Amino acid sequence: MSVLTTAPALVGTDAPVPVRGGFVPYANFDYAASAPCLQAVADAVAQALPYYSSVHRGAGYASQVTTRAYEEARETVREFLGGPQAVIFTRNTTDAFNLLARALPHGTSVVVFASEHHATQLPWRRAVRLPIPSSPGEAVAAAERALRECAEGPRLLVVTAASNVTGELWPIHELADVARRCGARIAVDAAQLAPHRPFDATDFDYVALSGHKLYAPFGAGVLAGRADWLRAADPYLRGGGATRSVTVEGDVDWAVDPEQRHEAGTPNVVGAIALAAACRTLRDWDAIVADEERLLAELRDGIAALPGVRELSLWGPSHPRVGIVSFTVDGHSPRSVAEYLSDVHGIGVRDGKFCAHPLVDTLTGSPTTTAIRASLGLGTTQLHITRLLTALKTLTTPTP
Repeated sequence: MSVLTTAPALVGTDAPVPVRGGFVPYANFDYAASAPCLQAVADAVAQALPYYSSVHRGAGYASQVTTRAYEEARETVREFLGGPQAVIFTRNTTDAFNLLARALPHGTSVVVFASEHHATQLPWRRAVRLPIPSSPGEAVAAAERALRECAEGPRLLVVTAASNVTGELWPIHELADVARRCGARIAVDAAQLAPHRPFDATDFDYVALSGHKLYAPFGAGVLAGRADWLRAADPYLRGGGATRSVTVEGDVDWAVDPEQRHEAGTPNVVGAIALAAACRTLRDWDAIVADEERLLAELRDGIAALPGVRELSLWGPSHPRVGIVSFTVDGHSPRSVAEYLSDVHGIGVRDGKFCAHPLVDTLTGSPTTTAIRASLGLGTTQLHITRLLTALKTLTTPTP
């Protein structure tokens, strides 16, 4: 049974994996790390490869075709995000935030929560790091206090849209309102939200996401948003393509357009084409959201009924979230649980701290404790949920 009767097809769905005693169809619960490839994405890449060439400045037919495909991909991503001014292709979300950090005006104060993924915690030269908030309302209030207390000058609030640990949705629109009231800007990490919900970037100054989480695992990401800081900043990379002219003496006239200015070198054309194909394919959001919420509720209810299994939550079980569940199992290390699920049942989950160490330390109550994360996606089925819950029940039920 598929999540959707008309769900976009994925490459490798139910691929056989080895378990003790044979092979079983793979049950993938690791979408939050990297989602499998959409078949439409694989088809778009295969169609582009015969004419693959270097983009821009080439007069040859293949270069013209590839340049057109690359720039059309940019416009597709721009449309997917609601029409931001600049759409710069990067390697991933981490790369996008490092680019933004390099583009901040001198003296910019950055406000970020300790609950963030390392990609949004670590790139900033000077940052006010706020404690993990006890509620969405506290997050909004803490952000406003911090922004008002910042030194004079540019200010930037950085926040996730959906936690990569718990899946919980952050009050990003309320936080955007706070930033505007304080004369600040806001940058949103949409890496975990974009694969699960429609996302309009126009309420925010900057947005970053990764193709490998959006069913386009070909090494492309995006930084999208306002053009002014990006236009004024030194190029993120210095090299060919980012210049208008270079003299014998070494004087450089850098490109003004931020999309050219920050994409020096030969870009990841295939990744951009793949990401655009995913954006074109992910359209039936009402059905996607409804089915994900149904399967997520079944998984969470099943986990809650298991002895010794505790779901991690920042703001309580009723808070809205996307298809991510992290939990611990009494008496079992997360690594041993993950290995058991893989080796015995052909189920793939993630264990560790998920590049969000302060948040996991807080939720588990210990800096030495890790967790297990099961994340859902387009290929998740009712049978997968049943297999995971049955396997966990077998692990946690004492043998008579």
